Amino acid sequence: MNLIVDVGNTLIKLALFDNQILQEKRSCRTNNFSEVLEELEKAFPSIKNVIISSVGNFSREHFSALKNKYHVFVLNHDAKIPFINEYATPRTLGVDRIALVSAAAIKFPKENVLVIDAGSCITFDFLSDTNTYLGGAISPGIKMRFKALHHFTDKLPLLEKKLPKNWIGDSTENSMQIGVIKGIQNEIEGYISLYKEKFKNLTVILTGGDADFLRDSLKNDIFADSNFLLEGLNYILEHNKDSC
Repeated sequence: MNLIVDVGNTLIKLALFDNQILQEKRSCRTNNFSEVLEELEKAFPSIKNVIISSVGNFSREHFSALKNKYHVFVLNHDAKIPFINEYATPRTLGVDRIALVSAAAIKFPKENVLVIDAGSCITFDFLSDTNTYLGGAISPGIKMRFKALHHFTDKLPLLEKKLPKNWIGDSTENSMQIGVIKGIQNEIEGYISLYKEKFKNLTVILTGGDADFLRDSLKNDIFADSNFLLEGLNYILEHNKDSC
């Protein structure tokens, strides 16, 4: 059984796969990691292999706790991946994006795929029908945009996300919600349109923490898959078990 440890900017996600099938999924903050790990170990004693993908902070203590019990593979830029990487600076490509593109390569072979990950940042990653990764885009996520509006001004409040009911704001808070949420919706729709103009038969995947929040308000045909990154990490672990 494979344990996936996805260390993000805000949360650590843990997932258990058995023969490519997701069995369990948990999320926690760094200070609760040991407790959640212990619960999973008791419920699933057949864990053997672990992959760690980190874009945030993962302590040596937590790493050692895994390394002492399991075969551990830390995702890096030397990993075996199921696609051709033509990113101009491949060693700067985030491990989370590597996992997303890996999932696209395995699940949608010989297709043009645009993966949109709506999390702390919003990333756009494109894999061509020749299984070649060309790159994409990175922009601020929902929470980051609200924090920026509050931090860089004297009077704008810090808001939580809420779907706007209109596109003309009749108050400061409504205007901010429209500016952030409608702005992101238009950004996503705009990028999809640009890719569709150049690449035929485009498959679009929406994932990440804000995927469910945004999904129903987008006009394009989109596959929402909250487990896409976890599945990509599991595929990578299967391809790199000999390196554990």
